[in-house]
Amino acid sequence: MEVIISSKPLIAMLCALTGAVLVSLSGRNPNIRESWSVAAAACMFAVIGSMVPEVMVGNVFKYQVFDILPGLSLTFRSDAFSMIFAFVASFLWIVTAFYSMGYMRSLEEHAQTRFNTCFALSLFGAIGVAFADNLFTLYLFYEVVSICTYPLVAHHQDEEGYSGARKYIVYLTTTAKGLLLPAMILIYVLTGSLDFADNIHTGIFPADVSSGLVIILFICCIIGFAKNGIMPVHNWLPGAMVAPTPVSALLHAVAVVKVGVFSTTRVMLYVFGTDQMGALGLGTATLYLASFTIIMASIIALTKDNLKARLAYSTVSQLSYIILGVAMLTPSGIDGGLVHIANHAFSKITLFFCAGAIYVATHKKNISEMSGLGKTMPWTFTAFGIASLSMIGAPPVAGFVTKWKLLVGAMEMPAHSIAILLVLLSSTLLNAAYFAPVTYKAFLGKRPEGEPYEGIKEAPLSMVIPLMIAAVISVIIGIWPDFIMTFVNLVSK
Repeated sequence: MEVIISSKPLIAMLCALTGAVLVSLSGRNPNIRESWSVAAAACMFAVIGSMVPEVMVGNVFKYQVFDILPGLSLTFRSDAFSMIFAFVASFLWIVTAFYSMGYMRSLEEHAQTRFNTCFALSLFGAIGVAFADNLFTLYLFYEVVSICTYPLVAHHQDEEGYSGARKYIVYLTTTAKGLLLPAMILIYVLTGSLDFADNIHTGIFPADVSSGLVIILFICCIIGFAKNGIMPVHNWLPGAMVAPTPVSALLHAVAVVKVGVFSTTRVMLYVFGTDQMGALGLGTATLYLASFTIIMASIIALTKDNLKARLAYSTVSQLSYIILGVAMLTPSGIDGGLVHIANHAFSKITLFFCAGAIYVATHKKNISEMSGLGKTMPWTFTAFGIASLSMIGAPPVAGFVTKWKLLVGAMEMPAHSIAILLVLLSSTLLNAAYFAPVTYKAFLGKRPEGEPYEGIKEAPLSMVIPLMIAAVISVIIGIWPDFIMTFVNLVSK
C-alpha cells in the first residue's frame, strides 16, 4: 500500500461547499442556481473518480489540514472503504439534482434556494464523513450533516414539518453529544490517538484496557450513531418523512442514513477491530440487535398504507443488513454488509424517486389509492418494481448480491448460523409481502369508481429519467458487481 499525500479528498468536499455558496448567491435566477448544483455535483464526482484507479490497487490518498493535539488532527483520507460511500453518493447527487429540479418546480415549492443550498451543504458533510481519517474528523462532519439537513426536514414550515424536524434534530444531536462525544474523549484518553487502524482486524485499543470499558464504549458508539436507524433510536427516521421527496431520497438513500451506517461500520472495523469484537462477544450482541431491527421494522412496514412511511420502515430494516453483515465478522458477511451500502443506495433512491413522481402526477400518497396507475405511469411503476426486487433480494438486481453474500457469511460463522439464516429468510418474505402489492395493484388493480384514468400521466421527464437511470444501474450492479466488489474486497481481505 502506498500513501499518496494529496489534497484531492479535501477538494472533493470543497466542490460541494463552493456549490452551496454559489447556489445561495444565485437565488434570483432559478436556471443559474440549479446549474450550480449540477456543476458542483459533477465536479465532486470527477475529483472522486480521479482517485479511483489508485484506490483500486490498494493505495490511499491522505491530506492533513492541521494538528490540534498529539494524535488528534483534522485529516482526510480516501481508501477503499471510503470510496464505497463517496463514489456512490457523489454520483447520486448528480441524479438527484436533476430530479429535484423537476419535483420542486412542478409543485412550485417555496424556498428553493435554501433547499438547494442545504442540499449541497449536506453532501459536503457526507463526503467529509466518507474521507475522515480519524474519529474526530468523522464526528465533526457527522454533526455538519445533522445541522445542514434540519432545514430540509422542516422545509414546509408547518406544524407537521417543525414537529418532524424537531424530533430529527433532538434524536441525532442528543445521541451524538450524549454518547459519541464522551466515548470519543475516553478513547483518546485510553489510546492517545483517534486515528483509525490500518486494517480491520487489530483495532486501536492497547491490550491492557479493561474489557468492560471497551464494551461500554462500543455500546455508546452503536447507539450514538443514531443515523444508522438501529432500534430503539430509529424513530426520527419515519418522522422525517414530512420533508419533500427529494429530501427523503437524500435522507434514506444517499447522505444521512448512509453517514450513520458508514460511521458505525467504520468504527466497528477500524476502532474496535474484528479480533477484539470476536473476543468480547460484541459481534454476537450486535447481530441480535440488528436482527431484531430487521424483523420488527419489516413487520411495521407491512402495516403502513402511506407509501413513504412504508419505505421509511423499509429503510430502518435494510440499514441493519449492513450492520448485520459486518457483525458476522466473517469475510463474506463483511462483504455483504459493505456492498449493501451501494446496493441499497441505488435501489432505495429509485423507490423514493418513484414515490415523488406518483405524488407529482396524481397527488396520491397511499398505496390503497394507486390501483391501476401502472397503466398510465408504466415507466415509474416498472422502475418501482425493479427496485422492489432489489430490496427483496431477487436476481438479477443489486440486492441479490447482498443477500447471497450475507447467506454465505452466515454459513461461515462457527455459531448462530441457523438463527441468522432464519432472520434472512424471514426478512426476505416480509420484504416481498410489503413491496409486491404496490406493483401488483398498479398494473393489475382497477381504478376506484369515479376516478378515471383521464388526466393521469407520467411525471416530468426531469423526474422520470433520473429514476429510470437509478433503476437500470441497480440491475447493472446486480449483474456486474465487480466494480464495487473491488473496493469491498480490499477492505475485508
